[in-house]
Amino acid sequence: MKPRILFIMHVPPPVHGAAMVGKFIKESAKINAAFEADYINLSTSTSLNEIGGAGAGKIIKLLKIQADVVNALSRKNYDLCYVTLTASGPGFYKDLMVVGILKMFEKKIIYHFHNKGVGLSGKSVLTDALYRFVFNKSYSILLSKSLYYDVKNYAPAENVFFCANGIPKNQLTSTAERSDKDICRLLFLGNLMQSKGMLVLLEACRIVKQQGYLFECNFVGGWTDITPEQFSQKVSDFDLDGTAFAHGPKYDQDKRDFLSNSDVLVFPTFYHFEAFPLVILEAMQSGLAVISCPEGGIPDIVVNGETGYLVPQKDAAALAEKIGYLIQNPHVRQNMGKAGQERFSQLFTIDSFEDNICDILRTAAAGKPV
Repeated sequence: MKPRILFIMHVPPPVHGAAMVGKFIKESAKINAAFEADYINLSTSTSLNEIGGAGAGKIIKLLKIQADVVNALSRKNYDLCYVTLTASGPGFYKDLMVVGILKMFEKKIIYHFHNKGVGLSGKSVLTDALYRFVFNKSYSILLSKSLYYDVKNYAPAENVFFCANGIPKNQLTSTAERSDKDICRLLFLGNLMQSKGMLVLLEACRIVKQQGYLFECNFVGGWTDITPEQFSQKVSDFDLDGTAFAHGPKYDQDKRDFLSNSDVLVFPTFYHFEAFPLVILEAMQSGLAVISCPEGGIPDIVVNGETGYLVPQKDAAALAEKIGYLIQNPHVRQNMGKAGQERFSQLFTIDSFEDNICDILRTAAAGKPV
């Protein structure tokens, strides 16, 4: 008999890493063939700007989620309940209500963390008690072994699994087929927010342009705490008109076109909850060299000096140095892109993810957390 699993997770909209992985799971033929699966959407937001906010609409959605969970548990005896638990902040308290229902029904739970922050939040007596309640006799999935420090005070090592994210294969232009070799195209891909490092990148672009390099930098993603007007003003202040461009969110083929026509992904994030950015996997699959920062699980994705570079956070000068070097040395960025493609194919495909997550869920469904 197939293990019965209730998946309580985020799916788009809005589009972010956890939601995209939720979409991959829900649409996976392999996962749905391996388990008797039911799905409940955990999201109460429909846009990026709504995340973290409140309101009557969100309360109604939250109550419906809780009712759906109760109805599902009342109808079927699940072997495992899978929850994409938000690690901290308002989202944690929202998800905590669902966890409480699962605990009340004495269900076995496995959490899949797509962000971090437990270690940052578990400071007060209240939050410490809540985390102990959540993690008690439950399993957890982390995206990288380097993220275990975040939950080690609450999750025994024997209750923790590790599963790197994977993404579907797309047909993209190879590094050897890229045209217009006279200009290096930089790409920032992700939500347009300060903590993802987009203003640091603009400052680095200012430095690189002053050094006389010819390049183009495209920013692709949804607007959050930076408005298009603020971006345009910063571009003007840094004398980057005609060099830096913002395109807003792009999906499917439109996004693939940007990846195909770029040479380097620059993702200088200092977002405290960053765990395992899918945008880096997309760039590696596309044959782009990657410049990022050692935040979360990124050092387990980008091999410094081989598939790209890791630079100190909020350091525009260090970022500019690496950008300038890759602009000057197209053969280096092309070799890094090829090495990144090979690393992606070995570790970060959707097939690898599906195999790993199926093994983990089977083990958890048959096991007993300590």
